[in-house]
Amino acid sequence: MSTGTEQSALARLLHPLSRTLSAELASALVHLQADDATQARYEELAAKCNEGQLTPAEQSELDSLVEANTVLGILKAEAELSLLERKAA
Repeated sequence: MSTGTEQSALARLLHPLSRTLSAELASALVHLQADDATQARYEELAAKCNEGQLTPAEQSELDSLVEANTVLGILKAEAELSLLERKAA
């Protein structure tokens, strides 16, 4: 799982994207959501994690989903920033 420091480094690396995203791509990123099957699987794994019942393979799968969501969250934040900057200009 990513640490706060790794997330900060990733955010710094992805920040330049906010200056290069088209309005269409930025809007698409802001509205991007997991499909129903992926969301259901995440919720299933999270519930098992809370109960302490994850297998090592399931823990790895959950970690991957969390990391992907972290990256997506950073991309969404950069896309929102890009759209706000366009409105302000």
